[in-house]
Amino acid sequence: MNSILDELRTAAFAVWNRRWLALGVAWGVCLLGWLALAMVPNGYESKARIFVQLDDALAEQIGIGVGDRKRAIDRVRQTLTTSVNLEKVVKSTRIGEDVATPRQMDGAIAALAKNIKVVSEEDNLFAISAVSNDSALSDAENAKLAQDIVQKMIDMFREENLAGGRGEMNESIAFMNQQLGDRQKALELAEQKRLAFESAHPELARGGAGVIQRLEASRTELRGIDADLAAAQSALAAINGQLAGTPQTLAVAGPGGGARGSLAQVQSDLAGMRARGMTDNHPDVISAKSQIAALRTAALTEGPGVGTPNPAYTSLQSIKIERQAGVQALVARRGAIQSDVARISAENISNPELAAQAQSISRDYDVLKTQYDKLLQDREEMRLRGQVETERSAIKFQVVDPPSTPRAPSAPNRPLLLAAILVLGLGAGAGVAFALAQLRSSFSTAAKLEKATGLPVLGTISHVMTDAARELRVRSNKHFYAVSAALCGLFFLLLVAEFIQVRMVA
Repeated sequence: MNSILDELRTAAFAVWNRRWLALGVAWGVCLLGWLALAMVPNGYESKARIFVQLDDALAEQIGIGVGDRKRAIDRVRQTLTTSVNLEKVVKSTRIGEDVATPRQMDGAIAALAKNIKVVSEEDNLFAISAVSNDSALSDAENAKLAQDIVQKMIDMFREENLAGGRGEMNESIAFMNQQLGDRQKALELAEQKRLAFESAHPELARGGAGVIQRLEASRTELRGIDADLAAAQSALAAINGQLAGTPQTLAVAGPGGGARGSLAQVQSDLAGMRARGMTDNHPDVISAKSQIAALRTAALTEGPGVGTPNPAYTSLQSIKIERQAGVQALVARRGAIQSDVARISAENISNPELAAQAQSISRDYDVLKTQYDKLLQDREEMRLRGQVETERSAIKFQVVDPPSTPRAPSAPNRPLLLAAILVLGLGAGAGVAFALAQLRSSFSTAAKLEKATGLPVLGTISHVMTDAARELRVRSNKHFYAVSAALCGLFFLLLVAEFIQVRMVA
């Protein structure tokens, strides 16, 4: 630690012995630095923020989504600083007053592009800033110019979003109207040609459809009828099977049911007797068995018409009649379509050229009609979309913070730079003095001399000053302090001048 302190004291002593040199270097560096700083014009920055609302129910209904409008705004934001738009800014502000040649215009646009920023702070919030630092203008004029540039950028942003799309929409609608006119003329010619052909050959163009189309439609219908007929016949066969296994009548217990009914009644009585505990030797049981044997013989010889009609059989019979009618209808329809297919095939074979011509005319007309309808629908959708975007203002534009009027320069930070130049000058002076001291072959302390020579130092002799020398030294120190104070005074004077200049702009 002592050696470090010794080194610091030695350095300070070396600089103090050459203090006039250090002060001269400091003055030179400070004057050059402050002069260079004075040549740098102040830059004044104006800022503004705009809010764009993208939500609109009607726009969503017709297909203008939030994503579409975001992409449109991003496109406008990215193209806002293009050369074409910056040229508009140059011409509409005082920047263009001194621009007379294309080369000067290119230079003004390049300089303006560096001083303008359009930043998206959030999804719907945009910040626009511009800096003006023209050395030919005063600070107040630069501040006003920066505000004018930002205001012009806002006007262009509004124009591009709210009104810029109208020109493009009108041009698109005009182009589509032209295409619709051409398609309409072609469609009218095709329709006239089709009507003339139908009048001359009604048998080949009945209903406006071509022979091949009608033939294919009939064959397709015939295949469908064959499938339906097969299903109907299968269902009828299933009903016939169920009818075969279902009795027409049901036996009713008692005399009213004939022999079968009496047999059922006696069998029921016999079961009741056995349930009450009667044995086979009981007279009533023996009598019931005898009656059952006799009634069985009579039931076998009895006809089928005796008994109650079976409801299930009646229902199945109705379903059978209905399905038979369906099968007959399908068979009749199938025969009619087969006849139509045979007739169309005969016409096609007898008139192949006319059939091909009918097919070509019909196909051309259908294609033109489809194109015309699609183009007409697209035009109406585009027209509605344009009305929503312009009249309804689907994109709502609002200036949150209007262009600010700069009160203080944004760059450079002159007070900080003035102080930095002063510190740099003092450091440069001290460095030069110390470096010069290191170049001389002298020793500031006895310890350095002893270390350099390797010999012991017996003693040192102090510097003895006379009264005249001491008075001269005091006067020299006064002059040094005065010159140093003058340097600091010049620094504070420059600071005061800077603050006064800023207050004058405000």
